[in-house]
Amino acid sequence: MDRMKNFKAGFIDENPVFGLYLGICSTLAITTTLNSALGMGVSVIAVLVFSNVIISMLRKIIPDEIRIPVYIVVIASLVTIVEMLIHAYSPSLYSALGSFINLIVVNCIIMGRAEAFAGQNNVFDSALDGIGMGLGYTFSLVAMSLIRQILGTGAIGLSNPFTDEVIFNIQIIPSGYEISLFNNNVGAFITFAILAAALAAYKNKKSKEAKQ
Repeated sequence: MDRMKNFKAGFIDENPVFGLYLGICSTLAITTTLNSALGMGVSVIAVLVFSNVIISMLRKIIPDEIRIPVYIVVIASLVTIVEMLIHAYSPSLYSALGSFINLIVVNCIIMGRAEAFAGQNNVFDSALDGIGMGLGYTFSLVAMSLIRQILGTGAIGLSNPFTDEVIFNIQIIPSGYEISLFNNNVGAFITFAILAAALAAYKNKKSKEAKQ
């Protein structure tokens, strides 16, 4: 197995959001700000890595007939822990993410990697796969949130999730020239479509070059 190739797959070739179209609901909903995007991204990375590791460790003793329920129990337990930690240490982030934290349990990225990879590979490779896919997902959220926040509010900002202290806030578009469309669902779909099309065009170009 080419570990580096597998690790990098989540960014381009198998990008979970723009390549495989997984986890779209939460992506469209929480990418209005950079803070929310990073919060969800870190949460998914944590759940993805630990669920991959645990499932990989248990893969040889889990009966094939009940593997999906076992995966769900493992993932749900980890999501509950992550939710409690966010609620305790970052109430503002907890409020921003809302019910989408709980929806990590049924996120196709988590279940998909458990079924397709962690259930068939060793602990180290499964952890590496979780980190790669999680970073790919987070990269997608950050890309969407940057576009939507800049166009929708005219500024890009980030605050400390534990103290709510503003880390930076940069005004890019003059006040009055913002495009409020990008603060709602329509703007989210437009941003997603543009980025997904850009990735598809890039992959098609690379594929044509490889055949020449």
